[in-house]
Amino acid sequence: MLKIKLARTGKKNQPSFRIVVQEARSKVDGKNVEILGNYMPLSQPAVVKIDKKRYQEWVNKGAQPTETVRQLFRKA
Repeated sequence: MLKIKLARTGKKNQPSFRIVVQEARSKVDGKNVEILGNYMPLSQPAVVKIDKKRYQEWVNKGAQPTETVRQLFRKA
């Protein structure tokens, strides 16, 4: 099953995240099917960029977003 989830990038104590489509059982920093956007929580205000069209296509194909990604999508 595919999941839409956050993959952490960035330096120590300066996190940034990619919003990616991955196999549910894969490692967080494992192989991605597609990168849909990014999230930078420490910038003021927090920056959320998501390709809404591709997000909806993946959800329609059956990919399950995590709760955090679902909330970020509502903000974007």
